Amino acid sequence: MNDPFALADAFGPEKTVFVQNAAAGLRAIVVIDTTAAGPSIGGIRMAPDVTLAECSRLARAMTFKNAAAGLPHGGGKAVIVGDPKEPGKERLIRAFARAIAEQEGYIPGPDMGTDETAMAWIRDETGRSLGLPRVLGGIPLDEIGITGFGLGIAAEVAERFCDIRLDGARVAIQGFGAVGKHAARALAERGARIVACSDSGGTVFDDKGLPVDDLIALKAAGQSVTDLPGATTDRAERTITAECDILIPAARPDVITEANAPHIKARLVLEGANIPASVAAERLLHDRGVLVVPDFIANAGGVICASVEYHGGTESGARAAVAEKIAANTQEVLERARATGAMPRAAADEMAEARVRAAMALRRFG
Repeated sequence: MNDPFALADAFGPEKTVFVQNAAAGLRAIVVIDTTAAGPSIGGIRMAPDVTLAECSRLARAMTFKNAAAGLPHGGGKAVIVGDPKEPGKERLIRAFARAIAEQEGYIPGPDMGTDETAMAWIRDETGRSLGLPRVLGGIPLDEIGITGFGLGIAAEVAERFCDIRLDGARVAIQGFGAVGKHAARALAERGARIVACSDSGGTVFDDKGLPVDDLIALKAAGQSVTDLPGATTDRAERTITAECDILIPAARPDVITEANAPHIKARLVLEGANIPASVAAERLLHDRGVLVVPDFIANAGGVICASVEYHGGTESGARAAVAEKIAANTQEVLERARATGAMPRAAADEMAEARVRAAMALRRFG
């Protein structure tokens, strides 16, 4: 890409920072999409194959997520090139934190490959991060499963806009990690049964319902969901097209594509991951009558909780804010989509863009 502004538009990004420290083995990118509504919030993603394009798209998703949730924050994101399971993670993250210490427009939080402990390291180096351990006064997002909790709220609202009842619904979860396992609990508490779930090791199936607590115990022990005794297993990507009523993609971007969208059996898709589907794939699903609740509407629980923590709130206050905001936003987006016949994505983008423009109009830059 020869044009450094090819990924920019009227909303941002305001700043893109490339970080490299050969001695520490560090390569990373920070994208501050906008600070129109306040300092940007967004997680740090750590994976061997992260890219600038992914980071930019995730930062924009955070802008819309924060705007849709009515938070006094813009969107940002960071990616670190590396395997979070390899030794030396603390050294790498601390080096990254020192490198971005002066980027005060960006407040890091946990994301795929990072957690509360990583946020503690960053706080130690820079004095700012979110999703901290309880011992540091934080509200540990992954530990309490606040994003999965929010997905349960979104599911309750979506139930009114489709022909699926949560009680008895069959659920497939792609990515049984920090978001997926808590989404499984949230849906199971509402009477649904988890019939398929996956991690990097593969997919496990049981149409009668998988034992959620046993799967969580396996993950806590460092095993794969496919290690469940007596389970039927297959390749990891098979979760996307599993026989189910509700599909929750809760891992990497772009897992729902134009190639597999026609084969998805679910009638409701709750996007637990950020940017898990292309717009073209969502269009194919919409044309087939599949209801898709967009990522920055359905999975905003984590950033809402992070904002509550940043402003000195409590865990109970965070849960109340997540329930209120996600229910209201899901309702508004699906009502807009129903009234106009538009895709929920288009309705959500329109709502979020209007809120970002309003914030931008109240700020003076330069």
